[in-house]
Amino acid sequence: MKKYIKISSLVLSVVLLVACSKDFLEYEPEGLLSSENVGTAENAEALVVAAYAGIANDEMIGPLTHQWVYGSVRSDDAYKGGGGRSDVDIVDHYEQYNLTKADDGDWMTPRTWTNFYKAISRANFALTVINEIPDADYPDKTKRIAELRFLRGHSHFMLKLLFNKIPYITEDLTQEDILQTSNDLSNEDLWNKIADDFLFAYNNLPQSQDQVGRADKNAAAAYLAKLRLYQAYEQNDKHQVTNINMSRLQEVVDYADDVTGALEPDYANNFLDGYDNGPESIWAAQFSINDGTEVGRVSYVTGLNSPHGTGLYGCCGFHLASQNMVNAFKTDANGLPLLDTFNNSDIFNVIDGNGEAPLASGVTLDPRIDHTVGIPGRPFKYRNTVNSSGDMIYNFSWARDPGVYGYFGNMKEQQAPDCSCYVKEGPFVGTSKNVDFIRYADVLLFKAEALIQMGQVDPGIAIVNQIRTRASQSTQRPIDAGASDVYNIGLYPTGLSQAEALKALKFERRLEFGMEGPRFFDLVRWGDAETVLNSYLNEEKTKRDFLANAHFTAGRDEYYPIPQREIDFTGGLYDQNPGY
Repeated sequence: MKKYIKISSLVLSVVLLVACSKDFLEYEPEGLLSSENVGTAENAEALVVAAYAGIANDEMIGPLTHQWVYGSVRSDDAYKGGGGRSDVDIVDHYEQYNLTKADDGDWMTPRTWTNFYKAISRANFALTVINEIPDADYPDKTKRIAELRFLRGHSHFMLKLLFNKIPYITEDLTQEDILQTSNDLSNEDLWNKIADDFLFAYNNLPQSQDQVGRADKNAAAAYLAKLRLYQAYEQNDKHQVTNINMSRLQEVVDYADDVTGALEPDYANNFLDGYDNGPESIWAAQFSINDGTEVGRVSYVTGLNSPHGTGLYGCCGFHLASQNMVNAFKTDANGLPLLDTFNNSDIFNVIDGNGEAPLASGVTLDPRIDHTVGIPGRPFKYRNTVNSSGDMIYNFSWARDPGVYGYFGNMKEQQAPDCSCYVKEGPFVGTSKNVDFIRYADVLLFKAEALIQMGQVDPGIAIVNQIRTRASQSTQRPIDAGASDVYNIGLYPTGLSQAEALKALKFERRLEFGMEGPRFFDLVRWGDAETVLNSYLNEEKTKRDFLANAHFTAGRDEYYPIPQREIDFTGGLYDQNPGY
């Protein structure tokens, strides 16, 4: 039986870390005990568990875990969806790019900023307590400090991806110090400070831990590979990539080689309940249901995104695959992606009288399309039927507003409605399925990217082919559903040029992680965001009127604005990102 970290009643009675606050700078853990009298090993353990909970205390309007808003809708992977542009319109503003502004209410990025800094505050409070406990009274002291620093590194890393210019907050800062801490660190200095937390974890944690969900050396190595990869693409103040640092890329390879893991034999396993914490899951937010607590701990971060109007799910039809995303799964006669021409024609573009979208004649597909996208006429979540209550063939009628957003759905974040992991709260859907922050496929492609950028093309492409081989073998579930007769996926040959290999690598990341959230951040890291996204918009707006005025502005839209309320609260101490 798996050992999971659970939030004990001790945490709830000793220190209520989920209290709301106007701003993270005012945020103090509230409860019956203070840092002066909570300093026992037992209480410290509870504070560490509370810090773990903090990195997954997200919500539909302040996401921390799944990046469907910030990394998927903001990219060429997906549309916002829902009931038209005015439905949760702040996400429409992000999707339009040029409507994003710093003082756009209390939803989404302002809430995410606060939630991440609350998570950092939890880690820092626990560190403050644990630092004062004598080593002899707390045998696990160094290990728990390393876990907390890992968690703090994770939160700062995510804030860096979203906002770029952030204040870096540690446990040794007093309240007065925090009020005087600006967000003016250079990119290099900020990356290195975040890396220091992961390095401490890497040097002080065991390779694996008995309790599933705790940070370990393996996760720290994976995060260091990821961080050094981002850091290798050096940017100027206008977010242009000015240099690719080869020594950082070598660190990516070295840390990736330290990660132990394996690809799931079937790609689908990553997105199905029952496979949490498997060999491919390197670092994940843990969720649970029927766990002995009153309500369980399920994730609602994608609670808006279930298919609409099915009778099986609830609401609200958000996060819908773009036509561009769907077209990306086309393959040529050799089973390779159409890297330059995939979007020249639409592969599903006509709805027939049965509410289905027949595949265009002669088109073959990468099988990952049926793990990623809901398509009318094709089985949803590998099921033809769920039970006597309804059919699980995806239908045109499942689209909430097809006149605006088309009729493709999302699949990876969904579970079948009869899953024991599934719960409805009013119209919203939650599940106990973990959210993976880093999969082993990520680590492999981090290494492949670094190798290719360093000129080691054939070894890099061999790793890409490893990912493609797994995809080619992930057809059993769709076969059972009778939808696999058009699959054709092949491997890249040796001898590609560096430019060809890099193009293949970038495309592979999109296919492998489609609609999981990393796409926008990849484009920014590579310096490709302006070119790719404006090309996407120029074509997509001919099919989707709601994008008619959308435009990506280089030097501004690579990052979200610092929430204006944070700048106001600090009396203008924080520098706003350029262009806002």
